[in-house]
Amino acid sequence: MKILVVGSPSQQEAFKAKFQAKHNYEFAPQLNQDPSGFDVVFDFTVADQPEQMEMYADVEGLILFINAPKIALGELAYYQAALECKLFGFNGLPTFIERDILEVSCLNIEDAAALKGVCEALDTDFELVQDRVGMVTPRIIFMIINEAYYTLQEGTATKADIDQGMKLGTNYPHGPFEWCELIGLDHVYETLEALYEDTKEERYKICPLLKQAYLRTA
Repeated sequence: MKILVVGSPSQQEAFKAKFQAKHNYEFAPQLNQDPSGFDVVFDFTVADQPEQMEMYADVEGLILFINAPKIALGELAYYQAALECKLFGFNGLPTFIERDILEVSCLNIEDAAALKGVCEALDTDFELVQDRVGMVTPRIIFMIINEAYYTLQEGTATKADIDQGMKLGTNYPHGPFEWCELIGLDHVYETLEALYEDTKEERYKICPLLKQAYLRTA
């Protein structure tokens, strides 16, 4: 397969670490070429720049994977006059893409066979999840991080205590603040913001302390 990976250097390195060099890969920070010359594209940038979707939409037969925790595939497809490519989502956030099982979503269930074929060719197990903002794993982990910020804001415990308590109590590999640092506060905040906008559920309402931390680093 000829595969194009669009993303930052760190995202490209994470992709290489996950999938190794078993196929003909090309890497680019932005889509600056005709994608019709590729069999598969993994694009880390479209969720932040949805206008880029127009460059893929009419490429018939292209298998396109979008880093999807911050946006639903249905929303991307809605704004296209026509959609000729096969559209999938993947969880490409830091620390998640490196997992043994790739978390993926599918716009059209009839394209599931193509998804299975690509994942088999890439030698990765996958878990098909519903096409929703936050997917599954980020939705859970980011809600925990948000609650940890509420606990810190209330003065109940320190960051170190909260991290230690979560690791001992749940056997998680990282505490919520450790995880937030590894994932990136910007990814956590922006995904939670998209989740709250999508659901209006109070559990995704961003803690003021988390928002302050995000604004200081923006």
